[in-house]
Amino acid sequence: MARPRSFDERAVLRTARDQFWSTGYAGTKIDDVAAATGLGKGSLYGAFGDKHALFLRVFDDYCVEAVEATRRKLEGPDETAYRRLRDYVLADAEAVIADDIHRGCLIAKSAAECAEHDPEVAARARRAFRELNAMLTACVAGAQRAGDIAAGHDPARLAGLLLATLRGIEALGKGGCDQADLRGIAETALAVLPVNR
Repeated sequence: MARPRSFDERAVLRTARDQFWSTGYAGTKIDDVAAATGLGKGSLYGAFGDKHALFLRVFDDYCVEAVEATRRKLEGPDETAYRRLRDYVLADAEAVIADDIHRGCLIAKSAAECAEHDPEVAARARRAFRELNAMLTACVAGAQRAGDIAAGHDPARLAGLLLATLRGIEALGKGGCDQADLRGIAETALAVLPVNR
């Protein structure tokens, strides 16, 4: 009979996630994860499989958490949709500015590193980006119904513009761009929305 695990699985996965997040998939050795978590390699392999399987597990968990966090920020009544959208875009830019170690978003970072040669990472990243875009689209559509954003504009395209802007802000932030410039980009992206004044 198998012995019960003597470690906190969620804590180990968080530590493994942070290791992958800091050093990337290719730059992370299973020895690094073992050292960070305090587990032996055998215990890691026994609990989570090989390095790729462990990475997919933490990547999927991160994607789920990121999507749910966005849902909590963007869902709500039409009357406050534009305010939620604006708050979300500005807060995302501020989060990039506050990220003084320039880790960025694990979804975007992993997609950039792995998607070209790892179809599982590519598929999961695409799904996360589709879900994020769908929530932005719903929020834009709510603001249109409330009369804050002009009708007659495709909400999915406006959402795509915002998503691309946010990912761009992140890339610029990782490159060390000026904080005022990053804030200005977020504010400009909101200013070009067809808002009813």
